[in-house]
Amino acid sequence: MKRPTDRQLLAVSTTLPVLARAYRSAADKVLASYGLSQATAWPVVLAGRLGDGVRQGALADALGIEGPSLVRLLDHLVAAGLIERREDPSDRRARTLHLTESGQALRAKLEDVLTRIRRELFKGIDGNDIEACLRVFEQLTAALARGVPMPDDIDAAAGKDAQP
Repeated sequence: MKRPTDRQLLAVSTTLPVLARAYRSAADKVLASYGLSQATAWPVVLAGRLGDGVRQGALADALGIEGPSLVRLLDHLVAAGLIERREDPSDRRARTLHLTESGQALRAKLEDVLTRIRRELFKGIDGNDIEACLRVFEQLTAALARGVPMPDDIDAAAGKDAQP
């Protein structure tokens, strides 16, 4: 196995966030045609993907936001008739989320649009390359789940004295 160079690692680590922002921006433009910002569309999409009765906390985690930030978004979606909040039967302190009929219809439209965006963006990219990319993402996800090593830990693993 060929080790990646520091230059390659830097290129990947700096490209990922730029690419993520660019994708979100492109998706946001399309979602705006439905009268929704990305911030309000993604809760509808992910609530549907996570399943009926998903807890608010699980949706916040999936969106990568804090619970209080999600509450404001959900207030808007409830007022728009897209999502209902219900008391969790197994934990009265928790709330579960349920797409209304309007929310389900909107989610189906959004998923269709997002699928078409992905197909267009990935047109011309070989499926084997996508598989390789997914393997890299899985390995990065696993490495990050183990925790990011601190400089002293890296130096100790390399047999060096820790530097200030």
